[in-house]
Amino acid sequence: MVYLLYLIFGILPSIIWLLFYLRKDVHPEPNYMVIKIFIWGMLATLPTILIELGTSSLFSLLSKLPLSSLFYYLFCIALPEEMMKYLVVKDKVLKSSELDEPTDVILYCIIAALGFAAFENSFFLIFYQLQFLKIVLVASFRFLGAVFLHALCSGILGYFLAYSFYQPKKELFHFFSGISLSVLLHGFFNFFIIKIGQTVGTSAGEISFFSSALLAFYLIGIVSILLGSAIFLSLGFKRLKKLQGLCEIVK
Repeated sequence: MVYLLYLIFGILPSIIWLLFYLRKDVHPEPNYMVIKIFIWGMLATLPTILIELGTSSLFSLLSKLPLSSLFYYLFCIALPEEMMKYLVVKDKVLKSSELDEPTDVILYCIIAALGFAAFENSFFLIFYQLQFLKIVLVASFRFLGAVFLHALCSGILGYFLAYSFYQPKKELFHFFSGISLSVLLHGFFNFFIIKIGQTVGTSAGEISFFSSALLAFYLIGIVSILLGSAIFLSLGFKRLKKLQGLCEIVK
């Protein structure tokens, strides 16, 4: 029974965001495609875990170098996760006949990311065996933080993939731009989150002025990443809609 509770609260944040994004879709996608990509997003976490375990051993060799922890969150965590979510869309969506407009790429990238986050959340709750109140708190924080971030980062990559449809000669440039930006946002978000935990943990109940300043900096960084990503994605979606409208007029 308790494991069912972990699964419900692990998946629920992703479902809420999924319903939010699906309601914004003017031309709804087939239900079977939404479910399919969501499940494939969940399954993508399994090879990602293995990759991250492998890269962790590499990180241990570099742990004494300056900014090694930032390197770890960028290249050992963010890069594998963003690439695996992308590969789901590349294999299951970009070659599908159900893809009938460029803006759909953004939505499917978000769906894959929410599936990924759902499994990640469930694994987190099961691993730490939290009590009910902590389960609710963790699910709420991850709903506003990690789950939202996954959706935004993948959505941003989806924007660049969709934009490349209008500039096919620059397809690789747009892909590398999108994956680089999504990895940077994801990596710095994780870095700030961990730094907040470390700062609070080492303060032993007494937060100094320096610690307070650091906490404020990290919190501002997190909010800036989430808010900036959301604005970028919203403007990008509108831009694609305009391009699509212009192309239809030309036709």
